[in-house]
Amino acid sequence: MEHWNSTLGSGFILVGILNDSGSPGLLCAAIAVLYMLALTSNGLLLLVITVDARLHAPMYLLLGQLSLMDLLFTSVVTPKALVDFLLGESTISFGGCALQMFLALALGGAEDLLLAFMAYDRYVAICHPLSYMVLMRPGVCWLLVATSWVLASLSALGHTLYTMHYPFCRSRKISHLLCEIPPLLKLACADTSGYELMVYVMGVTFLIPPLVAVLASYTLILLTVLHMPSSEGRRKALVTCSSHLTVVGMFYGAATVMYVLPSSLHSPGQDRITSVFYTVVTPALNPLIYSLRNKEVLGAWRRVLGRRVL
Repeated sequence: MEHWNSTLGSGFILVGILNDSGSPGLLCAAIAVLYMLALTSNGLLLLVITVDARLHAPMYLLLGQLSLMDLLFTSVVTPKALVDFLLGESTISFGGCALQMFLALALGGAEDLLLAFMAYDRYVAICHPLSYMVLMRPGVCWLLVATSWVLASLSALGHTLYTMHYPFCRSRKISHLLCEIPPLLKLACADTSGYELMVYVMGVTFLIPPLVAVLASYTLILLTVLHMPSSEGRRKALVTCSSHLTVVGMFYGAATVMYVLPSSLHSPGQDRITSVFYTVVTPALNPLIYSLRNKEVLGAWRRVLGRRVL
């Protein structure tokens, strides 16, 4: 089959879920609503964490970074998908595809590590409260945040450069919502089996240790909570931790389907639905899950919004 020069040609065609939906207009409206919800809720959460001095604590610093990552992640994918559908144009240049892949991998990887650090924060707060302000002092928090961004960006850069070096000749159509490694490798006209194995190993390496850290942290937290004498203390700890575990479950579930399941178990339809879940649905729900069950965040919202109205 003749190679087509994707670096100089017109690039790729993204065949996302909107193109194959039975009710594309309704689905487009639903995705637009979820995107606006993600922008509003994450933006408000970032605002109150920045403005309200009562939320200048390690837990909320990490939560603010999670909101920033969600805000950027959904904005890397959703606006282009909506505009492409409305204009009937779904092309993306080779450079644009590489940039989108890098940003999606970097933001997804940073969130993966950040969720583990947030679990560690809750473990220290509940199991070692007297040492909390020492172990989670501002310098340590910013080091954890920087580690998330730097490691994820380096990993994303390596994967993007290696994925995009392949010649693509089978088709220009990417059966996915965005440029990601698994659907792009299906278009390569070179042997990608070795790299697919490396992607699988790296996916397991990047996802499983943080997930194990999260589960270990919450197992220790649960054991500590069960021995708390105060029922109010138990309730508050369980509410905070259940919110985090809900977010962890949504994120790691989608990431596992996309990057840990063997390629033989993937289908274009399944991958498109999964991509919508972690690029649109999860960023919209995360701030609501954290804030609606957190009295401190709700109180900060009322104070900040009331101050803006007055």
